[in-house]
Amino acid sequence: MAIQLALFALGIVALVAGAGLLVRGASRLALALGISPLVVGLTVVAFGTSAPELAVSVGAAMRGSTDIAVGNVVGSNIFNVLFILGLSALIAPLVVNAQVVRQEVPIMIGASLALAAAAWNGVIGFLDGAVFLAALAGYTWFLIVQARRQTRETRDEFAGAVGASGGWGGVALQLAFVAGGLVLLVIGSRWLVGSAVHFAGAAGVSETVVGLTIVAAGTSLPEVAASIAATLRGERDIAVGNVIGSCTFNLLGCLGLSALVAPAGLPVVPAILTFDLWVMVATAIACVPVFATGYRVARWEGFVFVAYYVAYAAYLVLAAQQHDALPRYSAAMMAFVVPLTVLTMAIVLVRDRRSLRSRAEARTASSIRTN
Repeated sequence: MAIQLALFALGIVALVAGAGLLVRGASRLALALGISPLVVGLTVVAFGTSAPELAVSVGAAMRGSTDIAVGNVVGSNIFNVLFILGLSALIAPLVVNAQVVRQEVPIMIGASLALAAAAWNGVIGFLDGAVFLAALAGYTWFLIVQARRQTRETRDEFAGAVGASGGWGGVALQLAFVAGGLVLLVIGSRWLVGSAVHFAGAAGVSETVVGLTIVAAGTSLPEVAASIAATLRGERDIAVGNVIGSCTFNLLGCLGLSALVAPAGLPVVPAILTFDLWVMVATAIACVPVFATGYRVARWEGFVFVAYYVAYAAYLVLAAQQHDALPRYSAAMMAFVVPLTVLTMAIVLVRDRRSLRSRAEARTASSIRTN
């Protein structure tokens, strides 16, 4: 067991380091080839934090551990929204860009519902994977075209972000970083998946539960680091954008490619199909009222997010052990906690809308009196 724990920890370290090397090398290499910083920022850098999820899910699919491949993506998205955003908001209230509410969150919700539709027959097949990857390519192209129309300040921001990720010069050196990053991702994914399978067997739980919890949390460490660092630097809108973009890439890119390489597609176990998948969809939809209340995530909302993730993890543990307390726990969550949270969010949203309307009417009245 000690060896497996060491391999699991080393696997996470290799994944994080490999993702960092890949992003740095690929970014500088693309710039050396004349690709604009804007395009690099929206592709290589934006998707770089999801490289561990991609490596683990694809590696698990190729090894036949498809439960880990699916559980990793679903669990990572739940972890990203509830834990990472919640923890970041506890550190400092997060600012939400209006474009995130109007565009990025609906796209994430659409991708989540598309996964639910694709998995409805119990298998995410080759064609589903191809459609997901095509959607990701279209989404990326749309972002690039949209960003080209932005202000010069926005383009300079991308250039600064990409430039900060490198500066080591030399095409050969950048190729070495890319190759080293890919090697670390492959090795890290093998160690992580292998140890996760061992943990599942030793603990007597399914690979699905392991994928939804420790594997998902482990592969999300780059998002944790990036979001917390952005929050501490005062770039609190970047913390939100990083999480939402990562969730969309996980759904379309990680599962799309995994479905293409899996010999018989990605079977979706009933537990995920009837519960975890809908928890993921619910967390994506929950972003709408939370983000729309003043375009910020308050500390108390962050606390609610983190508390819900703890409750979700506790449910998985109880379900895996078939604990006697599971029925009472589920009943309490469904009868009291969830309805109370929904009611609170609805009241806060209505109050916020009324407040905005009152301020708009006051500004209009003031303008009329001035004229």
